[in-house]
Amino acid sequence: MSRALRSRVTTEGLTRAPHRAFLRAMGLSDADLKKPMVAVGSPIGEMTPCNVHLGALVAAAKSGIQAAGGVPREFATASVADSLSMNHSGMKFSLVSREIIADSVEAVVQGHAYDAIVGFGGCDKSLPGMMMGMIRCQCAGGVHVWRERPAGAVAWAGRDDP
Repeated sequence: MSRALRSRVTTEGLTRAPHRAFLRAMGLSDADLKKPMVAVGSPIGEMTPCNVHLGALVAAAKSGIQAAGGVPREFATASVADSLSMNHSGMKFSLVSREIIADSVEAVVQGHAYDAIVGFGGCDKSLPGMMMGMIRCQCAGGVHVWRERPAGAVAWAGRDDP
């Protein structure tokens, strides 16, 4: 039994001409509009070591999605790290950022009717937030987990316990 792609509500039919115009304005072709639309979400940014490296991983995921016949659509989420928010009023935003991440994942994937999601998480807020959002969406998905490297990790190369 074949399942219709969720993204068809944004790409098929006369009343979806404005949607297609927006997608074409971002460089998508008619052939792209027939493929599955796959969200690629991450807390990419220069806030913490957890996130700063994600650009290369997101690029690799997007290449893999294209190679598999999908159309990757990248988006970013918020991220607040305990390491920089502790011991001042910023700490009250750390835990709630997990819900903000989940809400943003759900809003982007459901709002744009994406068919699947590949999510990246790098810390104790972005990883559960990404997974919570993915579960809410009830679509195909996968998450990549990353742990930041400690300072001077390169100097520890070849040792068992940095």
